[in-house]
Amino acid sequence: MDRDKITEWILRIALFGEFFGHGIFALQLKPRFLELLAAFTGITGAAGNTVMMVIGSVDILIAILALVYPFRLMLVYASVWGFLTALARPIGGDPIWDFVERWANWGVPLALLYLRGLPKKAKDWLR
Repeated sequence: MDRDKITEWILRIALFGEFFGHGIFALQLKPRFLELLAAFTGITGAAGNTVMMVIGSVDILIAILALVYPFRLMLVYASVWGFLTALARPIGGDPIWDFVERWANWGVPLALLYLRGLPKKAKDWLR
């Protein structure tokens, strides 16, 4: 296996771990995640629980796709979602360093997208 393939697999496994872990916490309705959801969106109570369950399910799907088929559009989604969830920390009252410390949450999928290359045609977003 060449260096690029090894690097890609390291990033895919890291992306899996990040999204699987977050997905499990979301499905467990981790109180801090619910607080961050409320701070970022204003959604609370039963609606917050429902949204968190959806988020957890999507995160686990992204984790699986990271290993099985990390297509470009999914990597863009993972980068944006990783950035927004990191940004939720200072919005939710945590120090700015909690945002900085989570840069890998969006940097890993962005690096994978870079390795795969930006698409030249619309259909390439799904490859």
